[in-house]
Amino acid sequence: MPQTADDLDAVAVRTWCSLALDALGREREAIDAINVYPVADGDTGTNLYLTVESAAAAVEAVFAAHETGTSVPSTADAVRAMAHGALIGARGNSGTILAQLLRGMAGVLAEGAGAGSLRAALARAAAAAREAVAHPVEGTVLTVAAEAAAAAGRAPDAAGATAVAQAAYEGARTALDATPGQLAVLGRAGVVDAGGRGLVAVLGALVEAVSGRAPEGGPVLSTAPAAPAPAPEAAADCPGDDPQDGPAFEVIYLLEAGDDAVERLRARLDGLGDSLVVVGGDGLWNVHVHVDDAGAAVEAGVEAGRPYRIRITHFAADRIHARPEPAQRAVVVVVPGDGLGSLCAEAGATTVLARPGEPPASGELVDAIRRAHAREVVLLPNDGELRHTAAAAAEQARAEGIRVALIPTRAAVQGIAALAVHEPDRSFDEDVVAMTAAAGATRYAELAVAERQSWTMAGICQAGDILGLVDGDVAVIGEDVPETARKVLDRMLAAGGELVTLVLGEDVPGTLADALEEHVRERYLAVDTVVYRGGHQCAPLLIGVE
Repeated sequence: MPQTADDLDAVAVRTWCSLALDALGREREAIDAINVYPVADGDTGTNLYLTVESAAAAVEAVFAAHETGTSVPSTADAVRAMAHGALIGARGNSGTILAQLLRGMAGVLAEGAGAGSLRAALARAAAAAREAVAHPVEGTVLTVAAEAAAAAGRAPDAAGATAVAQAAYEGARTALDATPGQLAVLGRAGVVDAGGRGLVAVLGALVEAVSGRAPEGGPVLSTAPAAPAPAPEAAADCPGDDPQDGPAFEVIYLLEAGDDAVERLRARLDGLGDSLVVVGGDGLWNVHVHVDDAGAAVEAGVEAGRPYRIRITHFAADRIHARPEPAQRAVVVVVPGDGLGSLCAEAGATTVLARPGEPPASGELVDAIRRAHAREVVLLPNDGELRHTAAAAAEQARAEGIRVALIPTRAAVQGIAALAVHEPDRSFDEDVVAMTAAAGATRYAELAVAERQSWTMAGICQAGDILGLVDGDVAVIGEDVPETARKVLDRMLAAGGELVTLVLGEDVPGTLADALEEHVRERYLAVDTVVYRGGHQCAPLLIGVE
């Protein structure tokens, strides 16, 4: 449950980033599906998710730096980290604009975090984002941000931060509903603006962060009621009204340069293409533009300063009718221990190590997909908490021309089961279906040590108790590992099973595996047991039943 303090202190900023990331993770596919402007490339939701993921990671890093002490970061530290993280991780047109919105808010909130500061921060954010866009267009995220700020400004002077945030959220929702009547391409498609919908999700997370409650109002819909198209002269002011006829490349890079050089760069890039957004300041900028001559856009950055993290996307690659047949296939697996990493690597998989308390970010998963050097990739996240991260990574890789299938495995033993039936010689679809079926037929459990007294589905546990979690819920509370493991196995095998998989943690003696194998052999006929060493992992024992 988020905190309920009606204020935006550092903890609330951290909560806001986490809730915003969750919200965009849930909405990512729906936002991608309605992305028709400025280019119908179906990645706005993914880009917004990746931008906020970078912002959230930067805030977490600030908190991690304070873990050795007794204090938490200041609000100024938290919001500046949020803004910097969004700036360096911004993706796409909407992600770049969102980064500037967060930067605008941070500049005000660093000086004060009350209701009045939040009202001013929203106004500054909307103005800063509009200034960053070379040719602002109504009916986009810029309009939604402006109306959110205006609604927040109309909140009573005595209102707290919750009321201001709620007003901004409601103003944004109202503005979003109106976008199809402001931008012809949205009206023809019958959808609201994708970037605006993402901003509504972020503002909804802000309401929950300061109030502890989800915002009032129903879910935001993907589509909007049919609206009359704008007048011809208004439509003419919308660059890229037909997204398929726009420039061939999207160019994004970070740039170290002074203010004067950036102003000259804006003018140069404005003459090369459209959808120009330059955000940042204090010597560090994020540049985004759509052009036909990608080389010229990069050269302009070199003349202005030092460009790096250069990303060039060829839109035409997303519009071709068919891609050539893949030459090879690979599996990318997230593993909770080095022992399982070696096991999966021996089976031919590319592995990503999930360290305790440090789940991999989408960038790490994308890097692993690239390292696999395959045209077709099956991604096994092996953790329910990674579902949004893995989905965003898969979408990034697809944008690079890699065919990716994400099998939503929730535990390492499900990943092992899927990998065991992987056959690269059969068709991609058949392979994915078989691997998905194997994972889905595997129930999973793990043993963990309770850190504190807590209520669970199995009753009250005390610190130091051994917890047996089956399919993610606490099912058994015990005093020692062997007895708890036997009870978990009995619960799981009561529903039947043919194969038990045991993965032992680094400090668990091999005698435990021997005892559990004997238990299964004596009580359950025709049930086989396989044992693996997981190495250093957070759980002493992982169990799978197929």
